[in-house]
Amino acid sequence: MKRIVIGMVGAGRATELHMNALHRVSDIPLRFKTIVARRSEQLLPAKELYGFEIASYDFNDLLTDPEIDVVDICTPPYVHEDMIIKALQAGKHVICEKPLAGYFGDEQDISPIGLTVPKTVMYEKLLKSLDKLKSAIDSSDKKFMYAENFVYAPAVVKAAEIITAKKSRILYMKGEESLKGSSSPVAGEWSKTGGGTFIRTGTHPLSAILWLKQQEAKAHHIEITIESVLADMGRITPSLSDYDHRHIMARPHDVEDNGTVILTFSDKSKALVIATDTLLGGSKNYIELYCNDAAISCNLTMNDLMSTYFLDEHGLDNVYLSEMLPSKTGWNKPFIADEIIRGYTDEMQDFMEAIFYNREPKSGFKLAYDTIKTTYAAYMSAELGKKIYL
Repeated sequence: MKRIVIGMVGAGRATELHMNALHRVSDIPLRFKTIVARRSEQLLPAKELYGFEIASYDFNDLLTDPEIDVVDICTPPYVHEDMIIKALQAGKHVICEKPLAGYFGDEQDISPIGLTVPKTVMYEKLLKSLDKLKSAIDSSDKKFMYAENFVYAPAVVKAAEIITAKKSRILYMKGEESLKGSSSPVAGEWSKTGGGTFIRTGTHPLSAILWLKQQEAKAHHIEITIESVLADMGRITPSLSDYDHRHIMARPHDVEDNGTVILTFSDKSKALVIATDTLLGGSKNYIELYCNDAAISCNLTMNDLMSTYFLDEHGLDNVYLSEMLPSKTGWNKPFIADEIIRGYTDEMQDFMEAIFYNREPKSGFKLAYDTIKTTYAAYMSAELGKKIYL
């Protein structure tokens, strides 16, 4: 069996999640050849930790290596478009971490762009970027795989199985990802992230909701599209004093730290998506479905697989309990098999099988396209204060 040779770009948190999942891929031989990043303090430890043969500071080393089959892009989103197109043109399969794309500014823009560039302009330029990406993907015979782990989470997959088997009608959905901010130093800058908490975290439940509606549509042999988007977003953390801000990591410069989005679908069903950087106590990830014949709650984190109570943290320095949890004392709900529960393991298994067996991945360009287009429609809605019809 020919091994799939992997080149990785990035050495941060997304790389950690992807590599932990790739090491769990079964029945398909993998070879981790080259990892690329800009900072030596991240790159060199990542090379050793994940078992790559080569560490490089040059992205072109992935493109010119004939042995590398797939490029896994785990970089900040402002470089996604360029890397995706170059990798496809070099004859590589592409895995891209979310979000697919965004608006990160033009030379004539006045900084900070999140406060000065109208979201209508951003939306129109995003659509042009998406057309460019679509053209590159359509003209390539390689796979494009969108790393949206929520659609691989076991609870969401089971919900889809139930909806399909019962031919249920989804009447209303809720989804949320909230936490206390990001550890990334660029998370508060629109020019690096293409938005704030909604693009960074809200796109997870948004993608899952869009995917589940498509599973419903397939079961009924109909088409369901997004009819409209209504959003409200803002920044609350800059109003806090240093003391009041002490537990929250969010430092938004020109991006939002909270977002609430209502979707209306062509079948008149609704969905509510929430994303905030103001939640203490870990991370909150869930999808809820209100159906004509069922109620389904998909709780990714915090879940109830295990509970712990500690009076001190002695001996726990290297024991991972939860993302964004500052203290391990008191009662907690540890993440158990986090890569599995949140979908990363099945995501990478699907991607490797798509390459190995030459089939399409479950999460591809359409989901990536619909998610980012809806996200920017939401940004436009929040700025204009009105519903946006797609």
